[in-house]
Amino acid sequence: MSDTIPTGQEDPALVTPESRDQEGDHPDVSDLLLQADSSQAPVLSVVMPTLNEEKGVYVCIQKIKQAIVELGVPTEIIISDSSTDRTRAIARHEGAIVVEPTEMGYGNAYRYAFERARGEYIAMGDADVTYDFTSLPKLLAPVRDGRADMVLGSRLNGTIESGSMPLLHKYVGNPFLTWFLNVFYDAGVSDAHSGFRVFTRDALDRLELSSGGMEFASEMLMEASVKGLRIEEVPIVYHEREGDATLHSFRDGWRHVRFMLVNTPGHIFSLPGTALAVVGLVSLVLSVSGAQIGQYSPGVLTTVAGGLALITGFQFWCLAVFSATADTGIRAPSDRLTQWAKEHVRLEHGMSVGVGVSALGLAYLGSVLLTWATAGYTALPSLKTIVIAFISVVLGMQILSSSFFLSALGSAGWDPQNGPG
Repeated sequence: MSDTIPTGQEDPALVTPESRDQEGDHPDVSDLLLQADSSQAPVLSVVMPTLNEEKGVYVCIQKIKQAIVELGVPTEIIISDSSTDRTRAIARHEGAIVVEPTEMGYGNAYRYAFERARGEYIAMGDADVTYDFTSLPKLLAPVRDGRADMVLGSRLNGTIESGSMPLLHKYVGNPFLTWFLNVFYDAGVSDAHSGFRVFTRDALDRLELSSGGMEFASEMLMEASVKGLRIEEVPIVYHEREGDATLHSFRDGWRHVRFMLVNTPGHIFSLPGTALAVVGLVSLVLSVSGAQIGQYSPGVLTTVAGGLALITGFQFWCLAVFSATADTGIRAPSDRLTQWAKEHVRLEHGMSVGVGVSALGLAYLGSVLLTWATAGYTALPSLKTIVIAFISVVLGMQILSSSFFLSALGSAGWDPQNGPG
């Protein structure tokens, strides 16, 4: 490993008080910058995850120190480091607290550091100089004034310097992921994946954060929105990074999308399920009634397609009810139909309806077979009614099996020993 400090950065060992004053690093910062063993409680904790950021960590710490002097509050700087270069040594020399997470990953680094942060307010940002930490006072102000629980530095509402963000990220990736999060989680932000954020200790304690990778940034906002935290944004300048990029556009982008989808079963189950079931039911009614739609007369194919849509839609909707009952995901399904089923459906209800629906279909099929046999196995009755009978049998079995599974989840008021709650 080379002992040479990256170009454009001074060796911390050669930095003197005089040179620091020239850089704008006020000497009084030593009275405000706290160590882990300090008996004084910090007002602000600034957390940065680092993975071989020796080219940027020194500059970031100096900017944080400028912000500390402007704020005039006791502050700790926590570097959550998994580096193999000189990042750790530089950070310690500059007065930062260095912790070493037990697992790799963006989210793991933050969660490990958050557990050790002592500040009333917590700031987070990358150590690659893309975020200007002298803007910390602007981000902290709405939180300290009680107007917000979390403040984001918005790059898309601010200034993105030339070369600092790939065009794919600027015009496609970030806008799309932000739109996705706003639609699915009502976050109401312009730049959902800005990593420059400030929030209160109370807000952090209310967030149930568990992800270990890059999707951690999405999880924070998803949790904050669902928990009803007040989120504000402050325009910032986004600079070109120092060092090698660790973000993989398509892989990390998909991880964000997948994480958001998995944690909002209402959007992927209840809404599509309800839509499919309605389309299927309408198709069956039109087919059976013999209604004429313009030049089109619904036939057997419409009956089959409608039946498949109804069965598929019902299965999707059942998955939504299961998700709501088991309380899976960050945003559980909350539509009225799903909530009604969660609160009122019992095993006996499902058994009665399921057995009844299947019995009707089986009874009709039995009568058809009997008529067919007694007629010498000649022409069968209408194929439409036979298809509907089969749909009835399958749908009844779905209702019956889903009711047993719902009871197994144990959250619908059913006690296997004492009966319905």
